[in-house]
Amino acid sequence: MKRKNSRKQRKGIVISDKMNKTIVVCEIRKIKHKYYGKEILKKKKYLVHDEKNFHKNGDRISIMETRPISKKKCWIVLSKK
Repeated sequence: MKRKNSRKQRKGIVISDKMNKTIVVCEIRKIKHKYYGKEILKKKKYLVHDEKNFHKNGDRISIMETRPISKKKCWIVLSKK
């Protein structure tokens, strides 16, 4: 029986590349407030594994969920946009 790949994927911008083999990616989403209907920006930061320290601040990238690499890091880089 085949299982569908159910790993989460996100798009974001690199906001920090100071750590070795790790970058911080910020995902910004627009959601509508349930009661007032106003659009709100929601931000979330992810620690992402970057094996060769290739990505720099300001890069737009796609990331994918993976097995835990460290205590807080469970995302890897898919591609650069």
